[in-house]
Amino acid sequence: MSGTARPRVPALEQVPADVVSLPDYAAHARARLDDNAWAYLAGGAADEITLRANRAAWDHLALVPRVLRRLAGGHTRVQLLGRTLAHPLLLAPVAYQRLAHPDGELASAHAAAAQGAGFILSAQASVLMEDVARAVLSDADRGPLWFQLYMQHDRGFTRELVQRAEASGYEAIVLTVDAPSHGVRDRERRAGLKLPADVSAVNLAALPKAPRTQLTPSQSWVFDALMPDAPTWDEIDTLRSHTRLPLLLKGVMHPEDAREAVRQRVDGLIVSNHGGRTLDTAAPTAWVLPRIADAVGDALPLLVDGGIQRGTDVLKALALGARAVLIGRPYMHALATCGAIGVAHVLRVLRDELEVAMALCGCANPAEATRELFFDVP
Repeated sequence: MSGTARPRVPALEQVPADVVSLPDYAAHARARLDDNAWAYLAGGAADEITLRANRAAWDHLALVPRVLRRLAGGHTRVQLLGRTLAHPLLLAPVAYQRLAHPDGELASAHAAAAQGAGFILSAQASVLMEDVARAVLSDADRGPLWFQLYMQHDRGFTRELVQRAEASGYEAIVLTVDAPSHGVRDRERRAGLKLPADVSAVNLAALPKAPRTQLTPSQSWVFDALMPDAPTWDEIDTLRSHTRLPLLLKGVMHPEDAREAVRQRVDGLIVSNHGGRTLDTAAPTAWVLPRIADAVGDALPLLVDGGIQRGTDVLKALALGARAVLIGRPYMHALATCGAIGVAHVLRVLRDELEVAMALCGCANPAEATRELFFDVP
């Protein structure tokens, strides 16, 4: 770790008085995290152009509200993979959450359950998947509990991981497909990123080490060492055969890939550029979402992440074709600031803001959010 890293400040036990919206948590989180953790949880790839563009794209979309509509009895409920959700909010998979708070993923899962939100556990979680499942599955009002998967170099271990998730009670598998290689993360390299001794990807502890690839000077570390183990469309059927759970793909950004996903009979897509953490200058998800929606029609549900931090962002995402949204960095900032209480607060604030935005735009329910809310779609 860099010699300029500073000691971590303990999390608060309550939401700070000056926090009234999701963006307010960032400064508090920065004050509590050392340079190492902050680089990992807040940074993006390369010059962080996509990281900034994700946020700017939602701001660019201007709403054109409707008035004098009947809104009594309105609601935020949505249907997703056979379940009725109280609202369209899920917590995105974020690795190593114990970097932000000692309770890590357990705190986030409890907060999501308390607010009826979905929770997607990262394959690189710093808490055992079984412990997270046991902590929340008995809560009748919780949202969906999904497991996010990276295809490991050992496909047998990948199969075991999926089967562990199913046996533990997870309700869907989310395969991340946009990161066959790490992005060029300059901020992490400047901070000398290194996980603390007490934080690791505990669910991958039994993963056999990858065989060492001997490369000649003319060979590529990316194409000759990494890419031979990267997943392809040919493996989707095999992955589906390992589980009865629905399979979603996270990281689809091109309409032709979305059409191929329909042909492959996957159960849902998450439009995502990995929060700007993999390919810098990739298009922001708010631009991509309507094109993916046009490509798949009603064939499967779409979710979206990337820069969402306001209720108006959620409404815009619904209008552009998403069934639900995932949030990432804002709840990590809240987790670092005040643990599970902060994460629950983030979800409550975002839901409240969504209801206000719906009412002010004349939408009594999420299905009434359509592209007619905009004069123009990018």
